[in-house]
Amino acid sequence: MSVSPVDFASLLCSRLCHDLLSPVGALNNGLELLGDENDPEMRARVFQLLSESARASANKLKFFRLAFGAGGGFAERVDSREAKTAIEGLLVDNKRTTFNWWVEGETLPKTALKVMLNLTLIASEALVRGGTLDVGGEENDGHLEIVVKIEGPRIILDPELRETLTDGERADGVTPRAAAAYLVHTLVAQAGGAVQVNEPADNVMILGAVFNAR
Repeated sequence: MSVSPVDFASLLCSRLCHDLLSPVGALNNGLELLGDENDPEMRARVFQLLSESARASANKLKFFRLAFGAGGGFAERVDSREAKTAIEGLLVDNKRTTFNWWVEGETLPKTALKVMLNLTLIASEALVRGGTLDVGGEENDGHLEIVVKIEGPRIILDPELRETLTDGERADGVTPRAAAAYLVHTLVAQAGGAVQVNEPADNVMILGAVFNAR
């Protein structure tokens, strides 16, 4: 990793704060409204918005705990259902995207779990108008294969993210926006593998990684 550990930790924190700003800000606004609102119907609506914002915040925290942090404890392998639940929570409010899970193994190495979750995060954001998101992964002869396939009417993957996924740090450095992509590239490269991203064709894009199992 050419980016220093301290700088990379800062990048991940910046990314996390950016994603939590909206739901946490909505909580703050809702509480302020409650202090000024006396109409029972409006108060009920505000409570509903508060509940939705709190749920979104909790889901994002659970996802990032596994994707960026030390979620799953100290064991080398993690229950794959944790990854599935984290992705479902991330997408629960995205009614335009259908999520399909194609992982048969009951557990995943931590490296594989982080690669899978961060590729899923990047892929879900590339589905600008929604669509279908398929996540798969398996171990074969000491190798891990992670595949995330998206299909939708409009797919946009930022060139910075694409380049960071496949090549690592760019000449102008790594931005918070590309923190997840840099994490994927680094983990896969350290495990002797590579990340591949195909060009969108027929409204389909595939992000994949193959690397040594640990």
